[in-house]
Amino acid sequence: MSRPARQRLAAFLDMLAAERGAARNTLEAYERDIADYLEWLGGTAPDEASAADIRGWLADLAARGLKASSAARRLSAVRQFHRFLYTEGLAGGDPSAAIAGPRLGQPLPKVVTVADVDRLLEAARVPCEREGATRPERLKALRLRCLVEMLYATGLRVSELIALPLSAATTRERFLIVRGKGGKERLVPLNDAARQAARDWLEALKEAGGGDGRWLFPSDGESGHLTRQVFARELKSLAGAAGLPAAGLSPHVLRHAFASHLLQNGADLRVVQELLGHADIATTQIYTHILDERLKSMVRDLHPLADDE
Repeated sequence: MSRPARQRLAAFLDMLAAERGAARNTLEAYERDIADYLEWLGGTAPDEASAADIRGWLADLAARGLKASSAARRLSAVRQFHRFLYTEGLAGGDPSAAIAGPRLGQPLPKVVTVADVDRLLEAARVPCEREGATRPERLKALRLRCLVEMLYATGLRVSELIALPLSAATTRERFLIVRGKGGKERLVPLNDAARQAARDWLEALKEAGGGDGRWLFPSDGESGHLTRQVFARELKSLAGAAGLPAAGLSPHVLRHAFASHLLQNGADLRVVQELLGHADIATTQIYTHILDERLKSMVRDLHPLADDE
């Protein structure tokens, strides 16, 4: 890679870090993908690259056996790089604008119904109220109930959920301030059921001699808090107890349920984007199939010329 190309790449990465708050892992991924493209260009400067050059690079990726999804991700990085060069006046045009990406099937997010979530929450409450349960059994049940209630109420990423501070259980507000990807903060709702589950869990934790540390879900592991693997495993067991297929349930599926159920009940896509912490609304648009169905229903029911048959 030539020195000018390295300088252009460094400037682009600086922009991602400064203006978009991109995390280190994100920056490293962009750097790898764009560096591969620049190496392929060889002696051609990135500001002189053409659409034919990008197509040639994509053909090379296919020849290397790269999956369409991976090639699409790399193309997305290169598109943003060229757009940056153009908008910053470092190139006379954007050759990526005319490039069609690899064709991908758009997988819809796995979603559980409201009734399924109700069954899951009810199954989480039963062990907490069971007579004869030992303290460790009740403590574990209260923690899982709190996790599930909080996840469905807030739509948090699992990494955000397991790292909630202890103060999340004592707040008097009806929302939480969460620090998400790239260190960006956002507000998420907190309903009465989630607040009560958090208070019950914290009370039991203190009775067991805990509740004086930093985390709401403390653990003896290296991080100091519960791991996503443990939560995912306990959630699948809870799914079985609720009579739901364990293979189709994960923390991420409950996050999808939070978003999908909001949209089904009339929430705006931009609002859901903010609640999920998506930097780009394009990420949230995987839910547009839900909006499509709702809009069709509205037109059918409300339009004066709709067929009454």
